Amino acid sequence: MAKSKSPGDLIMDILICAFFALFSLVCLFPFYYIIINTISDNNLVARGRVLFYPIGVHFNNYLEVFQLKGFGRAALISVARTVSGAGLGVLSASFLGYAMTKQEYWHRKFWYRFFIVTMYFNAGLIPYYLTINNLHLRNNFLVYILPSLAAPFNMILVKTYIESIPPALEESAEMDGAGYLARYQKIILPLSKPILATIAIFAAVGQWNSFMDTVMFANKSSLYTLQFIMYKYLNELNQLAQLIRQNPSYASAAAQIQLTPVAVRFTVTAVVVMPVLLIYPFFQRYFVKGIMIGAVKG
Repeated sequence: MAKSKSPGDLIMDILICAFFALFSLVCLFPFYYIIINTISDNNLVARGRVLFYPIGVHFNNYLEVFQLKGFGRAALISVARTVSGAGLGVLSASFLGYAMTKQEYWHRKFWYRFFIVTMYFNAGLIPYYLTINNLHLRNNFLVYILPSLAAPFNMILVKTYIESIPPALEESAEMDGAGYLARYQKIILPLSKPILATIAIFAAVGQWNSFMDTVMFANKSSLYTLQFIMYKYLNELNQLAQLIRQNPSYASAAAQIQLTPVAVRFTVTAVVVMPVLLIYPFFQRYFVKGIMIGAVKG
């Protein structure tokens, strides 16, 4: 029989549950606040009247934002770089991590330290730009993919996770004649799903949120990402808002525009953040297990 809890234990459980409920509410409220402001009356949103529940519900803001010039192509570029970048990043990190676990790997310690050093030191922005330019990656879709393939942190997580897998599994396959690639494909990858899902989240979120590489290396509008389009449009709206404040004659004209700068800011933020919020719950069950096993050895 389960031992009944004392009144002190019950009070402590209630306090702990209340604390984490409040903490969860604090974390979720900013997203809720953004969403209710995107579907509320824009005039009330501009005056800061929408705080806890939507007022004058409508979805015109999303329809207007989706009609921005270049939005569709930019969304496709963002999805393409996220899927391909995250997929290839996970594959490269897993293969590098697997290679670093092999004692017979040629100068394994040297190459492992070589990768680790890049986490703490880099040449700087100008040499990085010159390297990208000399590799002819400017105005090339590969500039979104290749620089992020070898991620040392992800490689370390995968290496540590693979070292927790019983070596007997690989040894038995090796005795049956399986080579490195066969063992990697049929044993390591299936058993590494938790850590691979973890680094997939890291890589996908990083690719989805990135826009500085577009600013530095993409001059063609066909390579603009969704985040860069939104960043550019928000800057234009900031200039418009400043112009409205300086010249009262613009105020009456701006009042006739349904989509206000404040509404666009909220809507743009929701559009950019929503995909990550929708995808994350499906990977969460792998995330905690993967990050704990991959980060702690023993």
